[in-house]
Amino acid sequence: MEADELSAFREHWKHELKTEKCSKDKVGYFGHHSKDSPSDQNTSYWQKQTQPRPKDQPQYVSIAEGLLDGRTSPLLDRIKEERTRRKRAPESDAINKGAPPKKVSGSCHKLLEQFIQDLNEVNDIPFFDVELPYELALKIFQFLSRTDLGRCAQVSKSWKVLAEDEVLWHRLCLKEGFHSGASISDSPCWKSTLRDACNTENTVKSNWKNRVGSIRNLQYELGKVLCDVSSCAGLVIAGYTSGDVRLWDTLHWDTSYLRSTHSIRNESPAPHISLVRINKTIATAAYENGGVDVWSTETGLEPIHQYQHLQRVHALDLSPDCPALASASGPEVRLDSTDEQGYWRSQCLIQLPKPVDGVLVVPGRRDFPLVTAWAGESVYLLDSRRKEEEPNVLHFVYGHPVTCVDVTASKAALGVKSCGWGMNDGGNKIQVYSLETSQSEITVGNSAGDFTCVNLRDSPPHLLVCGNKDRRVRVFDLRTGSSVVSLYAHHMGVTTVQADDWKIVSGGAEGLVSVWEMRIGAKLWEMHNRHRGLICHYDFSMDSSAPDHVLPICRSNYIESSGYNFNIGLAMPYDILSGP
Repeated sequence: MEADELSAFREHWKHELKTEKCSKDKVGYFGHHSKDSPSDQNTSYWQKQTQPRPKDQPQYVSIAEGLLDGRTSPLLDRIKEERTRRKRAPESDAINKGAPPKKVSGSCHKLLEQFIQDLNEVNDIPFFDVELPYELALKIFQFLSRTDLGRCAQVSKSWKVLAEDEVLWHRLCLKEGFHSGASISDSPCWKSTLRDACNTENTVKSNWKNRVGSIRNLQYELGKVLCDVSSCAGLVIAGYTSGDVRLWDTLHWDTSYLRSTHSIRNESPAPHISLVRINKTIATAAYENGGVDVWSTETGLEPIHQYQHLQRVHALDLSPDCPALASASGPEVRLDSTDEQGYWRSQCLIQLPKPVDGVLVVPGRRDFPLVTAWAGESVYLLDSRRKEEEPNVLHFVYGHPVTCVDVTASKAALGVKSCGWGMNDGGNKIQVYSLETSQSEITVGNSAGDFTCVNLRDSPPHLLVCGNKDRRVRVFDLRTGSSVVSLYAHHMGVTTVQADDWKIVSGGAEGLVSVWEMRIGAKLWEMHNRHRGLICHYDFSMDSSAPDHVLPICRSNYIESSGYNFNIGLAMPYDILSGP
């Protein structure tokens, strides 16, 4: 506005303030009902805003200067005025009705004011020049990390109370992968629980690299051959040629024998165990005669479910997230799971054109379980809802058999062998499919040897770890299709691989287990189990300061990867002899 208009505007308001024309029923310029004239603070604020400023200076600069001078914004004044008006409203209503206002003693009045102040401090969180309700402030704080929450706790008392809310730390604990499935009432202090879990993880990682821990041998009676082993969440299950199934709880070191159906019926001779699997709540075993037993790891040792195949069961898998079991015998695939009442039922029984090589239950919680089965050159995706329909073919290339498969909740990785004319395309490959669209996303690998194992479920995001008969362990980047790491691992071929965010564990046909550092591609340590049928359990959560817990594992330097010395604690792969 021009200088003359600004002067006229000021004179007008000075005249209004002198004659007190602003009544209590008239809405003031500042947006609130006022009995008296505008406060000096608001008047100075408005005078500051109406002063002429340079043309190149925005209005928000003058507002910021006013905040730096110690003045509050009009929004905070409105909030205070509205609270004062609400407090005076009941008293005004009582006066209008003719009822005398209630008299409150001095001590009671002080207690009431203190109570109202405490409620305001609890329910209203100051955010700069405004105050937000506790629920809204908690919604904002849930986007912060644990480091940011620790910094916010140092701002003020109200922010400290908000930053230490159990809801925030419970959500962070689940987000970082600790105590999955736990409710907020399972821990009195989730902040301490998360801190202890992170400290334990760092200790385990350090002990992994320094081969510090304890070792236990899980050995059964002599003369009974070990057939298969499976482990999950501290539980270890083993099946033997005697038909016995043994369960170890490594957290409390409790051992138990799971009673099989043939032992209850006193059948003789007892069939051999062919496969065993276990998750957090369910244990299962398949026998040479086609029988399958299911136990609960929580309720007891008697079978809770049993069914029979006509032939030997040669493929078995349990879902890691829900009670669902898939088994294969010849060309037959069967899927069993619990219903709404918790009773086990057979969901589907499908006959495939060829004998099944393997089955995997697709992980993830869903209303209907999915099963991936492969036979020869084909990979099928079996849906329990479509019992009468033909199974969905995920992959098929004539003359190119599938050698290994792994699945996640959304993807499937297949090792495909190239034969005949297919060798001209560059060798054996790994194809990654989307389970939602059943379309191939990327093809990686180019090896002369067959891919014997692939791990997609436990690998870091966008990475795939696989083993090959050419004695190498490879890590591929699924975004670019390039090989990230290539390790010479086992001279008789790689049989199994598994990885996390920093290490790779590989096993070979010669009985050697190697641990690798993924980022630098170096071997940390290795071990060899010379006793067949002996289960070695390594616990790396021991205190690293204890000198008596160094494991008898051969360590090599980061240069040479050949010339192993099994079960000897050496710093170098070769003995160094010094003489005159």
